[in-house]
Amino acid sequence: MRLFVFGFGYTAAHLTERMRERFATVSGVVQTEESASVLRARGLEIFVAGRDDAAIRSALLASAALVVSAPPDSRGDPGARLLGEAIAESGIRWIGYLSTTGVYGDCGGRWIDETAPERPQTEASRSRLAAEREWLRLGEETGRSTQVFRLSGIYGPQRNALANLRRGTARRIVKPGQVFNRIHVDDIVSTLLASMNRPRAGAVYNLADDEPAPPQDVIAYAASLLGREPPPEIPFEEAALGPVAARFYGENKRIANRLIKDDLGVKLAYPNYREGLNALYAAGEGRA
Repeated sequence: MRLFVFGFGYTAAHLTERMRERFATVSGVVQTEESASVLRARGLEIFVAGRDDAAIRSALLASAALVVSAPPDSRGDPGARLLGEAIAESGIRWIGYLSTTGVYGDCGGRWIDETAPERPQTEASRSRLAAEREWLRLGEETGRSTQVFRLSGIYGPQRNALANLRRGTARRIVKPGQVFNRIHVDDIVSTLLASMNRPRAGAVYNLADDEPAPPQDVIAYAASLLGREPPPEIPFEEAALGPVAARFYGENKRIANRLIKDDLGVKLAYPNYREGLNALYAAGEGRA
């Protein structure tokens, strides 16, 4: 069987490593030849959008599963635009679209699940919600089981508070009452695998840990693992955040993850940031 991946960001890169035992071939699409060369060196079958479209179509027709992780662009969803017509003729049985919990907008710190109304506050989140609906509609029209996965803040190897402390980029910004959920990249991959085993057309799943927490607590805990003093606290009003970070702090919610457990049988390997950071520290993260 062949897995097809559209967009090779951080999560997709980890996904392909875990999927090699399940799929004989992993194919995918990127935007540049430079990115393609790096991924081909890892044994993946990689095509460049706009140049290899005939080969992309051929690989897609032979695929059993499709993961879409590329973000929307100014024209809509690039994956649906490039692959949509071929999906109806393909052997694909399962499609997973990776989205964001940002589609819920600000919820005032309340617990929310997949039944909560979507109220995206940024253009990026509005585009994500439109892409979700486009993929769900495409799945319904083609008879392919399509699932949406709304991801919380992703962390894992080389992308975590320990690594940020080592790089000197960690900031302990304090906004009273502010909490975020996180999700370890390994738990994302495990959830996608579980969904492939239990497809449910039209399903929307929140991917989050069990314990939403203030971001400054995560930095302080990581510093304690490294045996160093945490960075000083910076009041939110004095943090001089850029537009992206300011929008991030403008949304406050607690994400419920019960559906992936009840529907897919997922047991999180890292149900809170402490267990995730402990494992990353044991693997050498944050140490020179």
